[in-house]
Amino acid sequence: MIDIRGLGYVIVEATDVSRWRDYGEQVLGMQSEQGHDGALYLKMDERAYRFAIVPGKEDRYFASGWEVANAGAFAAALAALKPYEVRMGTEAEYALRKVQQMCWVTDPSGNRHEIFWGAKSGFQRFVSPVGVPSFVTGDMGLGHVVLPAPNFDATNRFLTEVLGFSLSDIYRVRFTPDPAEPEKRIHFLHCNNSRHHSLAIFEMAVPSGCVHAMVEVPSMDEVGRALDRVQRHKVKLSATLGRHCNDHMTSFYMKTPSGFDMEYGYGGLQVDWQKHSVYEATEVSLWGHDFSVGYQ
Repeated sequence: MIDIRGLGYVIVEATDVSRWRDYGEQVLGMQSEQGHDGALYLKMDERAYRFAIVPGKEDRYFASGWEVANAGAFAAALAALKPYEVRMGTEAEYALRKVQQMCWVTDPSGNRHEIFWGAKSGFQRFVSPVGVPSFVTGDMGLGHVVLPAPNFDATNRFLTEVLGFSLSDIYRVRFTPDPAEPEKRIHFLHCNNSRHHSLAIFEMAVPSGCVHAMVEVPSMDEVGRALDRVQRHKVKLSATLGRHCNDHMTSFYMKTPSGFDMEYGYGGLQVDWQKHSVYEATEVSLWGHDFSVGYQ
């Protein structure tokens, strides 16, 4: 199995990259930089970027970039992926992603996973245009993503048996009170860091290619300030403020310019995996997180 250290980057396609510049700077509080070929980089920490927005024919989530430690770990990843349709990145893709090497593979639900090593950065200080002091990243990666998995069982096997993720906990959801509605499973998965989950899979198709991505800030005040910015810039809210049962994140959700949601939170659980037992939560949140606002 592959020794993934964390979610290193996210690649997003956009029909209008400039919308992401305004959203990334003025709402998320990230630092932006214009790259080659029309790409926009959003910086959260000392890395050159964490979100790369590339021009595309549609607005969608494109790829998750999973980091391994070094060239040896990358070679081991290639060996583990050999039975599958793994493809090496091109020199142009290495340049866009600012890495030494990258390969990619799609899981049985069609999600693109990129494995990379050797991120390039000038280690310039992060300076938010709206005063966000920092984001919680480091050896836990940039945050987490929740991806669609209509082919759930095969996708779960691939992620756990090949990519090396492990199960953190389970949730099942119905969208109506009707007990005849089939339950949809969500599996929360962790990799080789202490973040409660770096990836989750949801048993349904999602046109934007992603249910949501999550970024974490170091104080509750920063969540509140972000909520103020959402209101000021008239960004569509997808869920009200609340606190999750499983990872203890206090957060809200909002729409991104590419159609998927962004969770903006504080206080995420860090886990000692030697002491953790997998469980099934029967509620998504301890309080709040009214997702009905996203349908209004």
